[in-house]
Amino acid sequence: MLEVDDLQVVFQPKRGAGPPGEQGVRVVRGMSFALAPGEVLGIVGESGSGKSVTSLAVMGLLPPSAHVTGSVRLHGRELLGRSDRDLAQVRGKDLAMVFQDPQSAFTPVYSIGDQIAEAVRIHTGATRQVARRRAVELLDLVGIPDPAVRARAFPHEFSGGMRQRAMIAMAIANDPAVLIADEPTSALDVTIQAQILEVLAAAKEATGAAIVLVTHDLGVVAGLADRILVMYAGRVVETGSVDDVYRRPRMPYTIGLLGCRPRLDGDGVAPLVPIEGSPPSPPELPPGCSFEPRCPVATAECRTAEPVLAPTGRPAHLAACIKEITEPEEVFPKRRIPPVGARPPRTERPAVLEVTDLARHYPLLRGAVFKRRTGTVHAVDGVGFDIREGETLGLVGESGCGKTTVLLEILRLAAPQQGRITVLGRDVNGLRRSERRELRRDLQVVFQDPLSSLDPRMPVADILAEPLRAHGWREPAVSARVGELLALVGLEPAHAARYPGGFSGGQRQRIGIARALALKPRLIVLDEPVSALDVSVQAGVINLLEELKARLNLSYLFVAHDLAVVRHIADRVAVMYLGRIAELGEASRVFRAPAHPYTRALLSAIPLPDPHRERARHRVLLQGEPQDAADGPPQGCRFRPRCPMYAELDLERRRRCERDEPGLRALPADQQVACHHTEERT
Repeated sequence: MLEVDDLQVVFQPKRGAGPPGEQGVRVVRGMSFALAPGEVLGIVGESGSGKSVTSLAVMGLLPPSAHVTGSVRLHGRELLGRSDRDLAQVRGKDLAMVFQDPQSAFTPVYSIGDQIAEAVRIHTGATRQVARRRAVELLDLVGIPDPAVRARAFPHEFSGGMRQRAMIAMAIANDPAVLIADEPTSALDVTIQAQILEVLAAAKEATGAAIVLVTHDLGVVAGLADRILVMYAGRVVETGSVDDVYRRPRMPYTIGLLGCRPRLDGDGVAPLVPIEGSPPSPPELPPGCSFEPRCPVATAECRTAEPVLAPTGRPAHLAACIKEITEPEEVFPKRRIPPVGARPPRTERPAVLEVTDLARHYPLLRGAVFKRRTGTVHAVDGVGFDIREGETLGLVGESGCGKTTVLLEILRLAAPQQGRITVLGRDVNGLRRSERRELRRDLQVVFQDPLSSLDPRMPVADILAEPLRAHGWREPAVSARVGELLALVGLEPAHAARYPGGFSGGQRQRIGIARALALKPRLIVLDEPVSALDVSVQAGVINLLEELKARLNLSYLFVAHDLAVVRHIADRVAVMYLGRIAELGEASRVFRAPAHPYTRALLSAIPLPDPHRERARHRVLLQGEPQDAADGPPQGCRFRPRCPMYAELDLERRRRCERDEPGLRALPADQQVACHHTEERT
């Protein structure tokens, strides 16, 4: 259906922006692949590898500054070189795309149904009535509830997952031959991601379309794709069937990608294997193999010429490497984290944080001049947990469940609206300003986005010195401590003079961790510290956090939506849903035998980077999305409207779920669950 041959994309400098005679920047270098009917091709790689540029080049959506050469043929017809008017007849009909951000892909001033109907009318000439009926059918196909009603809604009235489903509905409106999905699940919760993947699979069955799936998540590719292309520095470095590439990777870069991803089915004990360094900038590619500066097994021969894709001995399995690699550990040997000495049992260690019956409600106000209260948002509604010395508690749940609100209430070090917060044995209620300032030494935070949390006008030395000076450190001690902090997080002394904009994402997050460690705290709150990083960078940051915890006897409150990361780093886990804790307990126990239906659904939604296991899994799909906190919690069990177990109960047990809200009750082996009928699960 689709043939791409020797695709090259060069971005030309703007007139007057570069030196005379500048040739431009090559971001895609000789990309070639073919797509058969009904086939799913996964394209993976780090940020900047050229994945999205390739998909936009195939669609003809690159800006005028991009010079595209090679060949892109759809059903044998060449697309490159055709006018935008000609391509407009192909896009949306034979060739369609699902964009990464549906919010910016939809027009905000038209309803969802009108925009889908427009795609039908333009390519089929259908009447408005026929096109609108088709739009409702498509919304129903992708699982939008009440499609006839929701078709009249505007994009801002849809949640993120519903917008992505509507984008898929518009993409398949005219039964395209090829569907390109560019990171269709990257900004979604894992439960919504599972629903979107099911919708993509259903769309393929309904239309017979071939799919190009662009993603950085190797687990997503393992469960959906037939073949895989691994991209690095603008070119393919390994390709083959998903079974061959995952089971017998031959390119060191592919081996590194598979080894640095935390796995839900792992033991959570062995450290991850990061790929050191950063991908090269397109204008500054090294001579020879582009991966050579980061490759642990590179030799002088690797710097002489760039290797071509060559057969590996398996059918259609090609790799761009001159070495014969048979075992992954030949390339990336397993690392060891410094062992932690024998520690007393959890109950005998002091608590560094205790949260009891914490609640935070926000009023809903209407009116521009005279405000009136129209409702209440129950952001957090009776949350309780504790963290012991040297322990990591993972706080997980979907967006809107209240995780960030819990963090903010703790970090304020002020009297909560309801409940009690005790930090290092001191109740924050009634703390004087001087006492609060003193307590902040021992409670620090690492933010989700390291770029926005670091002042771009300050060099790294001043960023790290700022908390020290604020707490009265003298200048000679400040300079010495800055050097210690840089070494502690694996940065060079020369980095102290550079500004945040000159670092990669992983290096910026290391700077954020160093700043949090400056005052030698005992408890660190980590708010999604690796969610904005590539998987290759995630591994290094996760290993660093584990090493620092073992070396400095730190305690972490680790907030994340990626349960595979939490499985790897947390000692205990608290699962939140609509402002309350649904399950709490030792991580190994919760992940091995989850007691709450919501926890089981979360775990089943995490994709595994193993094609055989991913295809054989039983996935628990949740219907719909979490209720809006502004609507107030439902009566009885908060999870009941989405609970798959509720539908299997008899009338008497259902009435209990509808009438009584379950509280946390103890199970064996340090596990608590808020469910009336957890023993009856199948």
